Amino acid sequence: MAGGGGGGGGAKQDDLTPHPVKDQLPGVSYCITSPPPWPEAILLGFQHYLVMLGTTVIIPTALVPQMGGNNEDKAVVIQTLLFVAGINTLLQSFFGTRLPAVIGGSYTFVLPTISIILAGRYANEPNPHTKFLRIMRGTQGALIVASALQIIVGFSGLWRNVARYLSPLSAAPLVALVGFGLYELGFPSVAKCVEIGLPQLILMVIFAMYLPHTVHMMKSIFDRFAVLFTIPIVWLYAYLLTVGGAYRNAPPKTQFHCRTDRSGLIGGAPWIRVPYPFQWGAPTFDAGEAFAMMAASFVALVESTGAFIAVSRYASATPIPPSVLSRGIGWQGIGILLGGLFGTGNGSSVSVENAGLLALTRVGSRRVVQISAGFMIFFSILGKFGAVFAAIPAPIFAALYCIFFAYAGSAGLGFLQFCNLNSFRTKFILGFSVFMGLSVPQYFNEYTSVAGFGPVHTRSRWFNDIVNVLFSSKAFVAGFVAYLLDNTLHRHESSVKKDRGYHWWDKFRSYRTDTRSEEFYSLPFNLNKFFPSV
Repeated sequence: MAGGGGGGGGAKQDDLTPHPVKDQLPGVSYCITSPPPWPEAILLGFQHYLVMLGTTVIIPTALVPQMGGNNEDKAVVIQTLLFVAGINTLLQSFFGTRLPAVIGGSYTFVLPTISIILAGRYANEPNPHTKFLRIMRGTQGALIVASALQIIVGFSGLWRNVARYLSPLSAAPLVALVGFGLYELGFPSVAKCVEIGLPQLILMVIFAMYLPHTVHMMKSIFDRFAVLFTIPIVWLYAYLLTVGGAYRNAPPKTQFHCRTDRSGLIGGAPWIRVPYPFQWGAPTFDAGEAFAMMAASFVALVESTGAFIAVSRYASATPIPPSVLSRGIGWQGIGILLGGLFGTGNGSSVSVENAGLLALTRVGSRRVVQISAGFMIFFSILGKFGAVFAAIPAPIFAALYCIFFAYAGSAGLGFLQFCNLNSFRTKFILGFSVFMGLSVPQYFNEYTSVAGFGPVHTRSRWFNDIVNVLFSSKAFVAGFVAYLLDNTLHRHESSVKKDRGYHWWDKFRSYRTDTRSEEFYSLPFNLNKFFPSV
């Protein structure tokens, strides 16, 4: 036998063939169009709701006190963010990309929001509550203007033309850093209360990875519902530590992160309240702030493109056709518009942690995510009940992020199966884009944390904000560098098309060329007649 040698007569020939390339990810239990049974779907939907709560609570918790708001304001902002997230998730799953993507709050919009908080015209306001209302209305105005960018770029089909030139090679760094680029929200946040965060992380790995292979009777239950098993255990443990007085003499910061009664949400939340547009008053508009928010909107558009690609992979769908992606971006723009109208104080983008949850549960069903949107709307209206879950200590969520952001990032690495990794061109584009994607934002963030403002500080504040927002996003920098190099470096050579994996996605570049696109991405209620995908 050729290639023999070794004791057992050498390896069999088929052992030496590489793994076959897959258009759709195998091993997914329920794909987009096949929902699990109702009881299971409802539990899985609740799990998605729990996972997206982290970001929904963390962002207002950081921003509202800086705006001058109290616990009641914070509770209402969280409810509003949750309510709008539920509506956006439903819109996206019915009329947007139709992928099981949760559309929630986004960290990308935090930078320009802080810039609005620090604006000179609010500095002289003596009354904290009036200051909060004025800043919130300024944020709303900026979001309303910024939403136009995604609405126009998405619905005009402009983004479709950009996405057509995306190859597996340029998608890999983008999707990888959409997940891995959020590493600062992982273990550093777990360590803020390590006695709660670390047990949650270890239990998650045991329940999701080890138990299914040791206990064969309930195999799919442990990994599918690992979040629902582990959060109550660790939450109860955190509660016992709080009641037992473990943190009685701890510094205020430790108490805030560790105690289960420090969020101030349960006391601050109303029993029943329906969020409504302009609940803080009429939005105010400022050109510079709107430009800065537009930069954030553009970054969110690029990050969401990567997250949509990860979601389509984990839902076992075919690669997402550019026209469908563009449609999804348009609807996400409408989501940001709703955020501006209702006053969430934050824009919206695809929730990366929920993309990771699809991988953990292996359930990519659209219905599950629609049920989770129902939970979001339900708990945002019944404030006190929603506040109970929202009071889960942040390190518990951070432990989940360690797993879910990792899964989302590895979806990007998965696209390298379509590329020739023995090509030096591939190695350069892949290595350089990932390295710059980590290195450039690191410089911007380090500079900002030391100096209190970004590296770009000219006289015009809005210009500074635009540049600082663009280059502080790891996924944006990596995606931009990879896309630029991949489409300019000797791309007309015949071997290059194959090296970059471009030919694998040829049949998905147009909606009509692969019959599976119809199955996964066609609009409901015969709407394809009126809004055809090209």
